[in-house]
Amino acid sequence: MARYRFHPLTPARWEDFERLFGARGACGGCWCMWFRFSNAEFERRKGAGNKRAMKALVRKGAAPGILAYWGGEPVGWCAVAPRAEYTRLERSRILKPVDDQPVWSVVCFFIHREHRARGLTVALLREAARYVKQRGGTILEGYPVDPKQQMPPAFAYHGLAAAFREAGFEECARRSPTRPIMRYYVGRHRP
Repeated sequence: MARYRFHPLTPARWEDFERLFGARGACGGCWCMWFRFSNAEFERRKGAGNKRAMKALVRKGAAPGILAYWGGEPVGWCAVAPRAEYTRLERSRILKPVDDQPVWSVVCFFIHREHRARGLTVALLREAARYVKQRGGTILEGYPVDPKQQMPPAFAYHGLAAAFREAGFEECARRSPTRPIMRYYVGRHRP
């Protein structure tokens, strides 16, 4: 992990984000906007519209996630922001709020295929905790999958519960057999 470098997504790093996500926007034109829009709005914007929406967020200074680099090349992504920015979470029965505590949320990962299964998700989670701490947050929440069997990496974009546990997250709710809500208490741990 010592050879990976991490940076928030800022306007100066937009081209790196584009390069990592590729022409298809990582996964079918998502551009990491799925959690920010309703189904109808997401489908209407799919592709170029989602890309423009993400670029507008970045231009406003939102820094909506962390990029991982290997040898100067972008190889990983972790979306992290205050939970309120992810409107889809508010409409989810399974991922509805656990309590009224203000939390930041990790909702998505994209790892270049050559860097999968190397622990990069765990490293990105630790960087996300540092990022949240720097911004005054105290709770970081994630919504990984806890599969009963092996699953293709393309379907693990929420992250796997095992990676969250390894990064120091604790399960705080489970309303579905395969979808725990996990929290990292920033003040309790050293990211």
